[in-house]
Amino acid sequence: MSERKINWHAAHKSQLSKGQRAADVMRNGMGSWPFVGSFIGFMIVWALLNSTVLAAHAWDPYPYILLNLFLSMLAGLQGAILLIAAKRQDAIAAAMAQHDYDTDLQSKAEIDRLTSINNQQLEILRELRQLAGRSGATPERTDPAGRAGDR
Repeated sequence: MSERKINWHAAHKSQLSKGQRAADVMRNGMGSWPFVGSFIGFMIVWALLNSTVLAAHAWDPYPYILLNLFLSMLAGLQGAILLIAAKRQDAIAAAMAQHDYDTDLQSKAEIDRLTSINNQQLEILRELRQLAGRSGATPERTDPAGRAGDR
């Protein structure tokens, strides 16, 4: 069996604190259509309960000051959570860009090495052709099928 290599993402994810994991979960939840729909639904239910159903004994009558307080607190928390998550995403993007850059440098070095080997081989071929031309011998060429050709 082959050992499973741990990639950069798995190693990074294992180093996250509980707070960072919670920020990611909340960011993913708050940035979704189900959250938006449920949030709008909650506000409609709140308004209906306090305006019609519980009109005489509403705990938050119109203009819904308590709801406004909750929404303000939620907005403040969401802003902080989203900034934490965005900061982490920036750090991940920077690390990935550095990794890509390092990989590009390694690839360039390998390509330069292979180009150098290719140039050496071309130089050897030129020297062999010059030697063959001086001695008067012409190398026999073959066609793709491997038969000797006429020169």
